[in-house]
Amino acid sequence: MQLGMIGLGRMGANMVRRLMRGGHECVVWDVSAESIQKLAGEGATGSNSFEDFIAKLETPRAVWIMVPAGEATEKTVKSLAEHLASGDTIIDGGNSYFKDDVRRAGTLTGKGIRYVDVGTSGGVWGLERGYCMMIGGPKEAVERLNPIFKTLAPGPGNITRTPGREKIQGTVEDGYLYCGPSGAGHFVKMIHNGIEYGLMQAYAEGFDIFHNASSEQLPEDIRYNLNVADIAEVWRRGSVISSWLLDLTAMALVEDPKLENYTGYVQDSGEGRWTIQAAIEEAVPAEVLSAALYTRFRSRQEHTFAEKILSAMRQKFGGHLEPRSK
Repeated sequence: MQLGMIGLGRMGANMVRRLMRGGHECVVWDVSAESIQKLAGEGATGSNSFEDFIAKLETPRAVWIMVPAGEATEKTVKSLAEHLASGDTIIDGGNSYFKDDVRRAGTLTGKGIRYVDVGTSGGVWGLERGYCMMIGGPKEAVERLNPIFKTLAPGPGNITRTPGREKIQGTVEDGYLYCGPSGAGHFVKMIHNGIEYGLMQAYAEGFDIFHNASSEQLPEDIRYNLNVADIAEVWRRGSVISSWLLDLTAMALVEDPKLENYTGYVQDSGEGRWTIQAAIEEAVPAEVLSAALYTRFRSRQEHTFAEKILSAMRQKFGGHLEPRSK
């Protein structure tokens, strides 16, 4: 199947590579000519301009946007709306706010252009591991794109089937899910990222307690000089709190046991805030997720070992580089 990809950053470029490995044809466009040339050298169809990109797509066209949420996505969707026709599909695979999806979908419906929102998780590891996808939009448009989703998804792998799912049909065991109408995909991904904040914060606080277990403020007989890298490693094996985030933490601690390459400055990309807003609108208590978000705000003022753990995890799963403290 042919797919156009706009945005060839860390995730966009690797998604193109995974699709080409799966036998799909990819037409690519980016503001960076170097990024286009690099993927063209690997087998993608490069474009000399935005107009050239559109011209190289076969109808009905499918264009996947992988650019930062907000103004960049808004401009890209508007530009595509001016060049695409009825029956074409725009896929937003970034981290857009779900209410923006609903608005954009409504605007594009009048032109006959379908809008699909895809919450995409996998980060810089997606090329090999695959991408978990949460999808919203017109069901018929999503079904047409199924070959794309199936190739990008991780597949069943070696994960043990959940008891009781033997007779349940669907794509979830392959790693992608149609969640509902416009905005539903990004809504589910938004909560996914909010939960991610909470999980990361729990690990970070636990390792910070280990880090300070040798404090001189403690009685000498209960001071412990603990090897946090070894603790992370042993927890990976049979522990009830084992996870991919823990795997990445163990990796970071082996490379840099004192996390001296991290400042403890921790950014938030928006989804955590939107999760709390949704909780407020629904009158749902979200104490852990709120506290995790506020801790990231505080990290920009003072830096603890817990914040360095958070920063290390972000760098490992997404390649995020935090700014150095001023």
